[in-house]
Amino acid sequence: MARIKKDLMENEISLKGELIVLSDIGGTHITAALYEKNNGRILEPSRTRVEFNSKGSAKSILDAWTGAFRRVIALAEGRPVQIGIAMPGPFDYTRGISYIRGLDKFEALYGLDVRHILSAALEVTPENIRFRNDAESAIAGEVFLGAGSGHSEVIGLTLGTGFGTARSSNSLTTDLNWGSVPFLDSIADDYFSTRWFIRRFYEIAGLHVSGVRELAARAEHSKNASLVFHEFSDNLSEFLTQQFNGLLPELLLLCGNISKSHNRFLPELEKKFPALKMKLGELGEDSALLGAAALFNQQVN
Repeated sequence: MARIKKDLMENEISLKGELIVLSDIGGTHITAALYEKNNGRILEPSRTRVEFNSKGSAKSILDAWTGAFRRVIALAEGRPVQIGIAMPGPFDYTRGISYIRGLDKFEALYGLDVRHILSAALEVTPENIRFRNDAESAIAGEVFLGAGSGHSEVIGLTLGTGFGTARSSNSLTTDLNWGSVPFLDSIADDYFSTRWFIRRFYEIAGLHVSGVRELAARAEHSKNASLVFHEFSDNLSEFLTQQFNGLLPELLLLCGNISKSHNRFLPELEKKFPALKMKLGELGEDSALLGAAALFNQQVN
């Protein structure tokens, strides 16, 4: 802790104005950091990452979260803070209650009032603890300070272990929850996530790959690997055509680890939507953190 405070001083970061503790909760770790609202920046030396077992007890999970928050709050040196939390669902983001069940993670938190548990543990008033869907938060962050900045109508996709979707209209970002929409013989999440790539390549080639990154490397010399990306582009085009019914986005924003292999599928997708501008996220893992900051910004949320 002393080392972090020393780094803050050496970087000449003054703790002025409103402070927000930003956090992004994933399936294996929580990332938290202090954010100066007036300056619009994350105080990098405050960034904290704590790993935990999402299949563990409620106490072990919440202890890890509160531990990360306490580290960051301590750096505020007694100044009041707000806490913005990006986390997966199903979750009642308004009330702060978890309804995650059947996803092989966070089962122990089902039905718990996470907001009031954190409020009591951290001595932060409940109204100063706010939650938002992690995919929604990532898109909100990109609209706030990233690739979506300056665009009034944005559809954002987070492509990774799951399929997240959000819409930003005049800087107001809301979760679309397209992942649960029926598509082909299942739901969209089963077609636009990492597990689809792994399963489909095995069906075609009879070979296992660890993920999309490995598959993209194989596509340099493997027709079967290239075919998987071609199918992905076709499927995504068909799905978006269905979902765009009545929507007129000016920008399609692609985030998440699958988007890092964009050269394998994005050119085909762009051909199918010639009038739609497409951009890749710029903020990486910081997008969800900054989306949590936007929860406390009156102009952008």
